[in-house]
Amino acid sequence: MSSDSGAVLDAMREGIMRGEFVPDQRLVEADLSERFSANRSAVRAALLQLANEGLVERIQNRGARVRAVSLAEAVEISEVRMVVEGLCAAKAAERVTPAEAEELRGLGARMSEAVASGDVLGYSSLNQSLHRRIRELSGQATAGDVLERLRAQVVRHQFRLAMQPGRPAVSLKEHLAIIDAICSGDSETAEQAARGHLRSVIEALRAYKD
Repeated sequence: MSSDSGAVLDAMREGIMRGEFVPDQRLVEADLSERFSANRSAVRAALLQLANEGLVERIQNRGARVRAVSLAEAVEISEVRMVVEGLCAAKAAERVTPAEAEELRGLGARMSEAVASGDVLGYSSLNQSLHRRIRELSGQATAGDVLERLRAQVVRHQFRLAMQPGRPAVSLKEHLAIIDAICSGDSETAEQAARGHLRSVIEALRAYKD
């Protein structure tokens, strides 16, 4: 992939995850080429990669559009994440160093501050940072790639959940339990805490009503 198509890919992926491109929105190559000051081949390559990642769907004779992920599919994706996130948490607990444990506890403290001050967007960002850091600490590159793709597909549902009254406080308690277990080097408890958190997400998704 050329540097141009790589830049377009990164910008479009971020745009989809941030909601700048909405579900079912048509993605016209000419418009995207102008928006990102890139040639059509770079845009086409980026769209193909996004389709491989499950963020875009290509429809014969109709071009491409942002793929809409249903609530039922978001639940299925979260069920897969529950297993893989549990693995990463367990591996992170086995490998964590004192310095890394301090880093995780610092993230937990900042998450607590965000919830206490009602900073939902800040908490959501820290939430993503924590999950990403646990994946990195696990040393499980394959699991990390899988989780990043899955997370990208359900990020809009996660954001809607985060905006529900009281949800950040519930989520915070679960995240702090994961941090404590990893920092203690307790792989079994870390895995169960991670699975418990995703189980809570699944229950919240199932209860969600538009």
